[in-house]
Amino acid sequence: MSRAEAAGDALRHQFQYAVSRLGTATALRAIDEAWGGGYYLVDPQAETDPEAADEAFGGDELVIDVQTHYIARHRAQAPGVEGIMWFIRNVAPDRWEGLDPEIHLDLGNYLRHIFLESETAAAVLTCTPGDDDHSILTNPEVAATRELIDRLAGTGRLINHSIVHPNAPGELDRLGSLIEHNRPSGWKVYTIQGWGDQPGWRLDDEESGLPFLESSRELGVGIVCAHKGLSALAPAGSPADIGPAAASFPDINFLVYHSGYETPVDDEEEGPYDDSEPAGTDRLIKSLADAGIGPGGNVYAELGSTWFVLVRRPREAAHVLGKLLKAVGEDNVLWGSDSIWYGSPQPLIDAFRAFQIPEELRQLHGYPELTPRIKEKILGLNAARVYGIDPDLTRSRVAADDLSWVKAAFDEYMAK
Repeated sequence: MSRAEAAGDALRHQFQYAVSRLGTATALRAIDEAWGGGYYLVDPQAETDPEAADEAFGGDELVIDVQTHYIARHRAQAPGVEGIMWFIRNVAPDRWEGLDPEIHLDLGNYLRHIFLESETAAAVLTCTPGDDDHSILTNPEVAATRELIDRLAGTGRLINHSIVHPNAPGELDRLGSLIEHNRPSGWKVYTIQGWGDQPGWRLDDEESGLPFLESSRELGVGIVCAHKGLSALAPAGSPADIGPAAASFPDINFLVYHSGYETPVDDEEEGPYDDSEPAGTDRLIKSLADAGIGPGGNVYAELGSTWFVLVRRPREAAHVLGKLLKAVGEDNVLWGSDSIWYGSPQPLIDAFRAFQIPEELRQLHGYPELTPRIKEKILGLNAARVYGIDPDLTRSRVAADDLSWVKAAFDEYMAK
């Protein structure tokens, strides 16, 4: 073997190790040690023994990912893609050199990452804001993806949102048509999305938010998913409007995507709840407290991208998860990965299974222990309830699935 071939083999071995559960174990143990221990409970043998790694990270929870994305290849040059690439690189600046949206973030990779490389049983396909000329997927394309998967894999593996811009002229008049043609399981809204000379809007404002919620109620749409946080601190990205809106519309479930979390600046991190100058998820918690919305109410906290950032910041992760569980309850925290922006969500699933809020923080702040039952709820059972997914039926379909439909779906998509 030549020196170049040997070097190539060594690189391939390193890559295979890094993307395996052995690599996940090594990374999590190193993070845990750096932060003082007690966060990731991983057997040292899991770094070198595949069986030990599977034992450390294995689980039989029903995993339902309520926030997933891909970019249509024919839209890889759309203006909205630039914003997505900025967001991905801002969240993990050193990780995504050479990432090409047309090659790495298309439907083929979506199917591979979500359904082949992870234990995700069902997923919600959602999208970014903007009109059809700017978006990475249109509402009809999102619905068509669900229909394709339904036909090839059976119903239930993929459900979809429709993106709504309540501050856009005439949008509320189109809601009925969106329901008829796209059959969404709920709306997805971005209050940070400006329109015309408006920089954004609020769910509780009289011009856009309240008329939108009233129309949703009249049309029988009971799920509103709002992007809150991850907004570079834009005022309209704050979750301060969630509490008032939820109190005014108790028959609508508000799913707060990202839970109001903001990516850290200058190594700042969230600590215990502080309502004097609330930031990050504290803004959501204060909004709910002020509006009288308690645990088990009609507000849900979602973890997409939030968990990705927190994995390597376990002390902050303990505070954020602990605070959210106290504020909305163990039945109202939802698993989301924001994949495929970060590749396969399986390392995120494995990290969540291994994570624990240390006893010291639980005693100091009243955070709950992350029991197997609570993790089972967060990873899938809560989403199953709110989205009307039958857990037993979904488990049986996954158990009988040979996944041949993934290749068929990709081939049919690429033939268009």
